[in-house]
Amino acid sequence: MGFFEKIKNGLKKTRTAMANTFGGIFSGFSGANEEFYEELEESMILADMGVETSCKAVELLRERVKEEKLRDAEEIRNALKDILVQMLNVGDTALKLGTRPSVVLVIGVNGVGKTTTIGKLAHALSAQGKKVLLCAADTFRAAAADQLEIWANRSGVDIVRQHEGADPASVVYDAIAAAKARGTDVILCDTAGRLHNKANLMNELGKISRIIDRELPDADKEVLLVLDGTTGQNGLMQAKQFKEIAGVTAIALTRLGGTAKGGSGVAVGEALQIPVKYSGGGEQMDDLMPFDAQAFIDALI
Repeated sequence: MGFFEKIKNGLKKTRTAMANTFGGIFSGFSGANEEFYEELEESMILADMGVETSCKAVELLRERVKEEKLRDAEEIRNALKDILVQMLNVGDTALKLGTRPSVVLVIGVNGVGKTTTIGKLAHALSAQGKKVLLCAADTFRAAAADQLEIWANRSGVDIVRQHEGADPASVVYDAIAAAKARGTDVILCDTAGRLHNKANLMNELGKISRIIDRELPDADKEVLLVLDGTTGQNGLMQAKQFKEIAGVTAIALTRLGGTAKGGSGVAVGEALQIPVKYSGGGEQMDDLMPFDAQAFIDALI
């Protein structure tokens, strides 16, 4: 099953929910009048695309309809798709992993599927022939390292861990030393997700980043924020806070199969100008896929 089919299946609830209003707007289309634009904007907000993003998209659509003299419902639908795809295309969707080793610091609140995403990413990178090392730097949450070790075993990759309550930066230091010794291509670092304790989290992530910069000054580094697609606008709020704390460079959207509000990915990409690089909607090892904005929007609308 290709990306489009998987995402289309995963976004079934979102697509159905939007079709109840969105599809009705186009099936009963009588012209691009004020009522049409108001209904369109409302349906986008209900799909969790966010007020700002929805208003901007509708305003851009108004301009395009006027400039290109669009009259047909399908023409206008395709114009809207183009606008939303452009909103999502805010940067390279491939992880920058050109050095050996490269580092991917994976962040996000507890419960969003962070550890699962790391396991799936490890599997995907290993399948590409890369030597991957997992770093269990979430020493705060009980059994976090145990869970990550299960994924390491499933993916057939190495893991560096310490005891619960250990200094996360110390675990990262050990992982970097191990990566250098073993000729590792990519280090995937799990981290704690204590967003409610912002000061501690900021200090912790800052210390980890300093260790990475000191030990691997020339290495490619990505900060991958994992967001639960079912959380809607809460995800956007989380993304704004994590961007402030950790300098997020990439986003992974998870659990798209369980939500009727998958439009939040558009809101996050547009509002923060951070590219969505991965999306997932299932529990299988290969359910984390490189993000394709066109396929995502085609599946959504």
